[in-house]
Amino acid sequence: MVSRIDDIPPAERFAAWRALADEVTIPVELRSDHENDFAALMRGVGLGEVTVAFTSVPSLHNERTSVHIRRSDPQLYHLNLVVRGETDLDHGGHHTTLGPRQFMLTSTSTPYRGESVRGRVDELTVGIAPALLPFAPSDLRLLLGRPLSGQTGIGAMLADLLTRLATETDGYGPADGPRLGTVVLDLLTALLAHELDAGPVGHAEAAVTPEGRRRTLLLRVQEFVRRNLHDPELSPASIAAAHHISVRYLYRLFEQQGHTVSAWIRGQRLERCCRDLADPALGETPIHAIAARWGFGHAAEFSRAFRGAYGVPPRDFRQEALGAGRQGSPRRNPACLT
Repeated sequence: MVSRIDDIPPAERFAAWRALADEVTIPVELRSDHENDFAALMRGVGLGEVTVAFTSVPSLHNERTSVHIRRSDPQLYHLNLVVRGETDLDHGGHHTTLGPRQFMLTSTSTPYRGESVRGRVDELTVGIAPALLPFAPSDLRLLLGRPLSGQTGIGAMLADLLTRLATETDGYGPADGPRLGTVVLDLLTALLAHELDAGPVGHAEAAVTPEGRRRTLLLRVQEFVRRNLHDPELSPASIAAAHHISVRYLYRLFEQQGHTVSAWIRGQRLERCCRDLADPALGETPIHAIAARWGFGHAAEFSRAFRGAYGVPPRDFRQEALGAGRQGSPRRNPACLT
């Protein structure tokens, strides 16, 4: 769902935005310093039982009072992530200024006031029903209105995923929605458990299901591998040691996904090589240098692996991928880009 107001006369845009806000089940009071030239965008997607929305607004004051709550309350939690700009927020008894890559947990059942600071604010919001979170409401109240980091650890993983979902909407099909919703929910649950465990509640991670912990650990491992594909010494043993688990348990994590650790690493490296070989900007870079960049120490080993994955030697693949474009004919989209 995409809602924009660019095609409306500037003087009427803010009224249209307020009307759009009134259509949702979470009424708020809106004011802006740009009511005569308001320019805003809202984009939302449903991921199974989870919703993700992106908004881009200029200077905006929004307030949800007890009157609004009595009028309509879907009883949802929202996890808000600032992507660009700064916003002042009052919620749950706390006053906070959120900047880029900072989260805040809010509740539609609790009064709220927010105001963008120094211009436009881009924000992502995850909407989730309380029944999907394995925490007591009294515990989650301890987090309402507090800044949560999206720069390190699980928070960074969740921020990266949400940002990609908001910017790469064309890369997903209808069947991907529920699967991605599960991943978002697992990371969100792990983030809240981490924050609660670090605070006065203590031992909140016990509320996370074993399956949720396994999925979160697998995502963490996969992100570690992607960051270290360039290292030819990357191995199941080094990965397990970095995550304080046994190699045997690491194997079990990947077996549940239908492949071995080594095969997944090799597939990721081949995909990066494939993309680089098809990139005109790297047309003069030797093939062996591209292979070494992604952790292949031996040219012969890389050539065999590439041919096994894509059916042609890397040199022939590059010639086909780049040559057609130079001749002016349509270039076939490489397998790694589809």
